[in-house]
Amino acid sequence: MNMLATQEPRLRDFWYCLFPMHELSDAPRAFRLLGQDIVVWRDEDGRPHAVIDRCPHRSARLSGGTVEEGRIVCPYHGWAFRGDGRCVSVPQSVTNAGPQFGVKALHCTERYGQVWVCPGEPAFDLPHVPHFEKPGYRQIFEFSEDWACSAQRIIENEFDTAHFSFVHKGSFGDSDPAPARTDITETETGFVAELHFAVRNPEDMRDALQMHDDNTVRNVISRFIMPFYQIAEINYPNGLTNVLVTWLTPVDDGTTRFNQFVMRNDREEDVPASQVRAFDRRITSEDRQVLELTDPMVPLDTSEGVEIHMASDKPGLIMRRRMREFLHGGKKA
Repeated sequence: MNMLATQEPRLRDFWYCLFPMHELSDAPRAFRLLGQDIVVWRDEDGRPHAVIDRCPHRSARLSGGTVEEGRIVCPYHGWAFRGDGRCVSVPQSVTNAGPQFGVKALHCTERYGQVWVCPGEPAFDLPHVPHFEKPGYRQIFEFSEDWACSAQRIIENEFDTAHFSFVHKGSFGDSDPAPARTDITETETGFVAELHFAVRNPEDMRDALQMHDDNTVRNVISRFIMPFYQIAEINYPNGLTNVLVTWLTPVDDGTTRFNQFVMRNDREEDVPASQVRAFDRRITSEDRQVLELTDPMVPLDTSEGVEIHMASDKPGLIMRRRMREFLHGGKKA
């Protein structure tokens, strides 16, 4: 039983983070979600809307059009559509009245400064980020970009501690390849993993963490939220808490939109946001180099022997079981 994101209809019933709201200008923006072309725009009140990127008249891409009075206007014949997908203007009509049809509208909203879309019917609410509005924490947007690998491979890697001494030997990876012990408690929408482990503390990491020893430890409470989300609270000995938020969105089977931001209980004058971004970018670049070598097809049934597993793969194996149960065995996993 292998998973390709575009071949799983129930994956359409999750909310997906597309890109930061500040990247949505006055013009429509094209996006591909689960292999389907959609278009997103703002209305006159600044609210985002999303519909299938295809005019029902002659199949022109609406993303090549304009936004007028909060409606998206087709570049071919000027047909205009509201955020609910209904056609409200046909300039060629004597009455300029839209016919009783339109384009398929998708669930769309703004949360955490990001544009979210659910192409099906939401099975769960949007993920909750406890620290987002917590006093004493600042938000630092890091990046929104496409990676050439599957979302499942990336989210499993976020909970894989066995690769640190190999993939991250140029940054924080300790020389001991033995993975950290991970305690996992399953939840309705995923699980919570608790672990602590030693890491190297290179020069750029010392500045970003305001700790100057050669080594340090990370105490981590990391939440996996189906299908491809992570909220990792990383606590350091000096009292710094760094909350890493990762939203992964399948563009197609071999491409994933990777959105990431952090929240920290320090100040800009302590550590500039640019410095935080630079160090995290170094780590994610190391991950990306390896993950883009992986097969986008993920075997959900681990008993078939397609891949060999070891003890440190436990978080990923739980993810696959939960995904298999959701996709093929009912909503409650």
